[in-house]
Amino acid sequence: MLKSHLSSFLSSHIQPGQILLVAFSGGLDSRVLLQLLAEAREQHVFQLQAMYIHHGLSPNADAWGDFCQQVCDALDVPFSCQRVQVDTQSGKGLEAAAREVRYQALLASQSDHILLAHHQDDQAETLLLQLLRGAGSKGLAAMAVRDAERRLLRPLLDVSRAELLLFAQEGGLQWIDDESNLDITYDRNYCRQQLLPYMEQRFPAVRRTLARSASHLAEAADLLDDLAQLDAAQVMVENRLDLKPLAQLSAARGRNLLRWWLNVNQLPLPNSSRLQEMLQQLLIAKQGSQLKVLVGGNVWLRRYQGYACIELAGEVTENLALQWQGEAELLLPNNGRLLFSWQAGQGLAFDRLANKVLTIRHREGRERFKPDARRPTRTLRYLYQEHNVPPWQRECQPLIYSKDQLVIVPGIGVTHSLHAAADELGLVVEWVPVSQS
Repeated sequence: MLKSHLSSFLSSHIQPGQILLVAFSGGLDSRVLLQLLAEAREQHVFQLQAMYIHHGLSPNADAWGDFCQQVCDALDVPFSCQRVQVDTQSGKGLEAAAREVRYQALLASQSDHILLAHHQDDQAETLLLQLLRGAGSKGLAAMAVRDAERRLLRPLLDVSRAELLLFAQEGGLQWIDDESNLDITYDRNYCRQQLLPYMEQRFPAVRRTLARSASHLAEAADLLDDLAQLDAAQVMVENRLDLKPLAQLSAARGRNLLRWWLNVNQLPLPNSSRLQEMLQQLLIAKQGSQLKVLVGGNVWLRRYQGYACIELAGEVTENLALQWQGEAELLLPNNGRLLFSWQAGQGLAFDRLANKVLTIRHREGRERFKPDARRPTRTLRYLYQEHNVPPWQRECQPLIYSKDQLVIVPGIGVTHSLHAAADELGLVVEWVPVSQS
């Protein structure tokens, strides 16, 4: 039963020759998953690897790593032990902090897919925890079978732990038991050891039905994303939200779009009440106001010329003086990156420079620039206003010089005397601020 289930899953989700990495803890769940995959290698023609994440939180961690190594050697599976440092003072809680560094280590691998041994019982526990935390549809969707963005696959998500245990016992498999799984001071363990067994006395199928509800909620969350994308087509302009059409949406659709926009930009998602407050402030602020709403950490929402913009505040490095060495991308300290490309008839006529050295500096405040030969020289402040550059981006705007001549202001243009002609190859420079990197 389990073998046919996995075979069907692999046929739908992987390609021959791909590298599959198992997150292998040595516990029952990952031990069964590794065994199933090892036996499926010949039929589905993939490369199998396993990684043990050594958190250093248990005195048994070294012994567990040795056990995992022995199992992998017996199955002829390449194995690696990755030691990580868990920040116990992060304020996120030990479980969340350990999970974060675990995923970082797994995602740093060169595999095509990372396979996790989460099963139906895990899904039920996740949904229950999210309900108790008052999560929205995204959180209640719990875990996905496939997370393409992070290369994650969960082939056992529809399988109960009881089925895994039966398979392991019938196959004579050995596994380890993490003593921390019995510690009910952890929320998940409390749900597993106390809440769900109590609920099963009245509702025997509670784990299966909760997992099924998570699947329904995942579909609902996908539909809300689809709706947000439809609304974004009318509201979003170059990663900014036009507040006039946004105000025409219902409150629920406005919150949904704002949540989707923050998520697309990989920013922390506020709770519903905070989201409503942010939306209301953006919509009722007076025209011309310099509204600044904290999202979290160093991320802010700003209102500028009728648009909602994202500001990811970074420290501007004083006395910036970087030299371009011909690279296609140049990282700026706390300030995004510059992208360089060559295009015929566009950008800076580099070969006409007397000095072929370009340096990158920040504004000093009195710069003047003339990108258009038909118009007079203007102050950068005037040009920034004309091109709708938000005030909070102006001070950290990188400027490109040749000796002491300002030759490129990204987003504004090239000094008029050095525009590449139609028959010249020009250097085009684009600034991607830290808020968009």
